[in-house]
Amino acid sequence: MTTTISRSGASRAARLVTDGLDPKTWIIADTVLIGWHAGRLTGVAWGLLGCLFAAGIPLAFIKYGIHRGSWADRHVGQRPQRILVMAFAGTSVATGTLLLWLFGAPRPMIALIAAMLATLAALLAVTPAWKISVHAGVSSGSVAMIAMTYGPRLLLAYPLVALVGWSRVRLRDHTPAQVLAGAVLGGAAAAGTFAVLR
Repeated sequence: MTTTISRSGASRAARLVTDGLDPKTWIIADTVLIGWHAGRLTGVAWGLLGCLFAAGIPLAFIKYGIHRGSWADRHVGQRPQRILVMAFAGTSVATGTLLLWLFGAPRPMIALIAAMLATLAALLAVTPAWKISVHAGVSSGSVAMIAMTYGPRLLLAYPLVALVGWSRVRLRDHTPAQVLAGAVLGGAAAAGTFAVLR
């Protein structure tokens, strides 16, 4: 009985982590924190414009799909459905990157949204063959870019990435290998792109 209760509690905690630290949350944190560093309130405004294309529009598409019954929830567990959602999100993020560039956004903000696009492209390239973890990829890339902006001490936030990975495995949405691969690939794609473009 005690074991059943503890497992149930762990599953509830995992669901809270998965939902609370989903890609949208990390994208908002990135755009606000890096925007602030790039230009205080003006930088945050640019970041929120980027966030509209990187999180707002894709999330609206996901909610529309849930409403229509195309997928079960906002995490979109089935690979064929994930590919469609990721391709739509990629188009939206690419549009946001282009608009930031055309409107003269600060270079770090263009680099940030471009890094999100690179991360999404890298994860999408793997997804048809294997259900790599988007949660882990986005969280890892986010911590890497924030640390590149504010200093290496921010790498101390990487246990949050491990916590996200634990939640995905605990909920049986991913294997440990899928989480680890997502964290490595997402972190490398985001950090590499951000370093080159900022």
